Amino acid sequence: MAIAYQARGDDAGLIGSISGSLGLVDVTTLHTNLLKSLAEQPSALLLDLSEMYVTDPLALAVFSAAARQAARWPGTPVLLFGPPTPTRELLSGHAYRRLSVLDSLDAARARLVADPEAGRATVSDDLLPVSGAARHARDLATDACLRWDLPQLAGPATLIANELVSNVVDHAHTMMTLRLSLRPRYLTIAVRDGSATEVRPPGHVPIDARRGRGLLLVDATAHAWGCVPSADGKVVWASLRR
Repeated sequence: MAIAYQARGDDAGLIGSISGSLGLVDVTTLHTNLLKSLAEQPSALLLDLSEMYVTDPLALAVFSAAARQAARWPGTPVLLFGPPTPTRELLSGHAYRRLSVLDSLDAARARLVADPEAGRATVSDDLLPVSGAARHARDLATDACLRWDLPQLAGPATLIANELVSNVVDHAHTMMTLRLSLRPRYLTIAVRDGSATEVRPPGHVPIDARRGRGLLLVDATAHAWGCVPSADGKVVWASLRR
């Protein structure tokens, strides 16, 4: 049985149910689905493994990869619950020691209550792909930094917000959502648009290009940045150390 993935909302966050046999051929598709769930920026991603069986143990690395991305952005806790005993034994290995594996959904919910994420706040706004969008993005970033008593990050945050929004205006030409999120260690700036076309790494931009070099500024300013697929496009994100 091919691997299947379904996500649904829950008071604790987003629950992703994985069923079928997990092998190496399924890793790419499952990883993309997990990234799409993270692109929704849920308060937590709880993965139900009760109907999942493993045909190749190496395929379990997909959960480590998703958890690493979640830690970088959007700062979402990823918890696995309910794996059958053979899968639970595989996940108890040293390679997966950083994963949170619980017995049930109730246990996963209890873990979140016992260890809530601290210092989290978010502001967001929907923007049209027009010339004034970048200016509005700069204003929103400045206001957020001042509200959160982070005046030292106002400059880099406005630069990143400006470049990410301008990239959508210049290339994607779709509605977008700008979101700034405060985490215990990082301030993150993310822009979600309706184009599935991935952004090009800065090194792929010709040195004499007159446009499209905004990501060079983002790369030079941010602690980390990246691009993940969403259900209807993509999210480009960047983080700044607090």
